[in-house]
Amino acid sequence: MEAMSGKIVENVTLSQCYQLSRKFDNQYRRDYCAPFMRKVLPLQQGKLAWTAIPSMQLRNLSKYQSSFVKRGTIHCNAAASTTAVPYLEKVDFLKLQNGSDIRGVAVAGVEGEPINLTEPVAEAIAAGFAAWLAEKKKADSKRLRVSVGHDSRISAQQLEDTISRGIAGAGLDVVQYGLASTPAMFNSTVTEDDGFLCPADGAIMITASHLPYNRNGFKFFTNAGGLGKADIKNILERAADIYNKFTVEGLTSSKEKALASVKRVDYMNVYTSDLVKAVRKAAGNIEKPLEGFHILVDAGNGAGGFFAAKVLEPLGAVTSGSQFLEPDGMFPNHIPNPEDKAAMKAITQAVLDNKADLGIIFDTDVDRSAAVDSSGNEFNRNRLIALMSAIVLEEHPGTTIVTDSVTSDGLTTFIEQKLGGKHHRFKRGYKNVIDEAIRLNSVGEESHLAIETSGHGALKENHWLDDGAYLMVKILNKLASARASGHGGGSKVLTDLLEGLEEPGFSGELRLKINQSHQDLKGGSFRDYGEAVLKHLGNYIESYPKLKKAPVNYEGVRVSGFGGWFLLRLSLHDPVLPLNIEAPSKSDAVLLGNVVRAALTEFSALDTSALDKFVQAS
Repeated sequence: MEAMSGKIVENVTLSQCYQLSRKFDNQYRRDYCAPFMRKVLPLQQGKLAWTAIPSMQLRNLSKYQSSFVKRGTIHCNAAASTTAVPYLEKVDFLKLQNGSDIRGVAVAGVEGEPINLTEPVAEAIAAGFAAWLAEKKKADSKRLRVSVGHDSRISAQQLEDTISRGIAGAGLDVVQYGLASTPAMFNSTVTEDDGFLCPADGAIMITASHLPYNRNGFKFFTNAGGLGKADIKNILERAADIYNKFTVEGLTSSKEKALASVKRVDYMNVYTSDLVKAVRKAAGNIEKPLEGFHILVDAGNGAGGFFAAKVLEPLGAVTSGSQFLEPDGMFPNHIPNPEDKAAMKAITQAVLDNKADLGIIFDTDVDRSAAVDSSGNEFNRNRLIALMSAIVLEEHPGTTIVTDSVTSDGLTTFIEQKLGGKHHRFKRGYKNVIDEAIRLNSVGEESHLAIETSGHGALKENHWLDDGAYLMVKILNKLASARASGHGGGSKVLTDLLEGLEEPGFSGELRLKINQSHQDLKGGSFRDYGEAVLKHLGNYIESYPKLKKAPVNYEGVRVSGFGGWFLLRLSLHDPVLPLNIEAPSKSDAVLLGNVVRAALTEFSALDTSALDKFVQAS
């Protein structure tokens, strides 16, 4: 650009560059401002001036401002041209794919994790989604609309604006929701409400679930549901092409379009209102069906804090003792993850300390959840699946429950013999589980619930959306309807539904890593090596008469024996073979572990240290 127009001076008020929360001020200056202010000039009448930096490198760093309308306009005196952007680094966009999501590093500060989800990358991805959506919707005269929301991550609002530029620059309308949940973003594509600019033709949720503060990513939706792996790959390929063709003028134009066209609404009011209506309807249209219940929420400083004030309290519940409701993208209290032991311990202790009837916990973006009863018994993993199965099978007798591959044998017995349903154990990955349930329905096998041990759960009645808040609404419905029919006892009505569920004395997961630089891989992929390991294990088991391979199995090698079972499978995304073991006791689990250990001795590129430690510690 210097060659094009000589010295370019861009001005922005100091407050825009440094208006940060006190908590993160120094960190943000180092991580965000420094790379783009190497050529900063002295202050000029209260403004910053710098040279040789294209306008796209300006970063608005305010954590709390998220509306374009409230931000100052950037003026640049560059002459019009079609100049290639000189500062863009080469990016392998496909490496950002994480199954049906996009994930990357958005914030510096973690050693060995350089930023790869930069603003230009994010803008290209948004433009790629816009192109994909326009092709899918085949819009002629209609101007398509995309809703954009985010969780509590510290990079979220910055990325919301960047995504908005990419969408607006592609000629689509943008509606920003600010802090939102992943399920709400999908719901915006099926809601009919002109006052809230719904339905959206597409939606983007900015989130990286429970991953550390420096990560972020994107989930995409249309009214047909979440996008699949092939769609994400297509979008990333489009994004790579767009990125390589970026010009300074094009990027500046997208910013101007966003400044002029982005709208902002509080869609979460619509979403939470629908949740409240669902509980009231289940209780016979009683205004406050949860009156008298004491229910706590632990949002883990993610996006789920709304559930206490916007859902539970309007229904009459007391929510005192709820914790970590304030959004804080550094997650200072515990990881917002229903599978995390510390997180479950935190909500359990809160329930016991406050003598509450029920505790509810969400992950960062509220597409996963778990609960705790008044005695501190957890409803998560197999127990949450069992509870939801009991509720759904009351409504739909005989239906098929689709789960991921690591569910227990005791759960199968409970679903099929106690509840009269059918358990269809499929693969890991919430999208795999949901898609399988949809497929079963398409071939005539009725299924109303698809749920993972991770806490992802989707119901046919709710558009097959994995919605942690809606799962909890189903549980609240049970409490409310029991109260309406004269049955008290608080959360005991839920606990009683699990009577007869066999639970293992030991349950654990070990992760066996594949060394990709080991000579045994001979330049091949970790996936090929992992498949070879699984094939060998399957053959090895044939020589053990006391062990039995699962007759129907969709993932890895699942084997029963010594009163328990193990499953060795290949991770969906990483060079890892997770080994799940459940058994009546630790000693029985060790027997199963020894079988696996003996079978894998010849695979030198496989790090079995976790397994070695497990069997030797007994």
